[in-house]
Amino acid sequence: MLNLFFPKVCEACNIALIDNELVICTNCRHQLPVTNFHFEASETVKKIVYGRVKLENATALLHFSKKGIVQQLLHNLKYRGNEEISDFFGKWLGAELSEMKVFKDVDVVIPVPLYKTKLRKRGYNQVAKFGKEIAKALSADYNDTVLVKTKATKTQVSKGRLMRWNDDGALFNISDTVSLKGKHVLLVDDIITTGATVEACASVLFKIDNIKLSLATIAIAD
Repeated sequence: MLNLFFPKVCEACNIALIDNELVICTNCRHQLPVTNFHFEASETVKKIVYGRVKLENATALLHFSKKGIVQQLLHNLKYRGNEEISDFFGKWLGAELSEMKVFKDVDVVIPVPLYKTKLRKRGYNQVAKFGKEIAKALSADYNDTVLVKTKATKTQVSKGRLMRWNDDGALFNISDTVSLKGKHVLLVDDIITTGATVEACASVLFKIDNIKLSLATIAIAD
């Protein structure tokens, strides 16, 4: 009865979903610009931070372009409270990574954190469910407390890599350098653009002895 008066709609096109459709309608799902990076052993994501961050493995599920379908989905995820999008993509990518030998030894999944005031305002970290579902698929732990953002920042959209690095470099900290010693950590985020946020997170994560770091994001900016 509830669905009759308030039907669930596609997060990309707003058309009512039909039976067996979840979050995104079949038509929109077929239009998603899937990267296939992890299937093709692509170095595309790693090249973004080449010479700055040593990544064991790195992938992104989708290509992001301005005014495209992926931008619409990420906007709904971050600003309209539609956290089920994060869950949907986590299950999707998690299922695929669980078949990849290079990701099977991941011990811990860690999301890029939000500053506490933004987290309170939004009510959730947009990559939390994405990370939790990937951790579940890989039989890995999920840890959202070890990496901490210590200051608020304004939007990163208009900033170049150097400006972002100057801002972000001192904005992350780690609360524990012992429990992750010698672990393979998978850092997860919603999108990678210049790689500055990954670089900033890695700079503190690599303070942990013998850590290995990989990366998985929902999207990569074209």
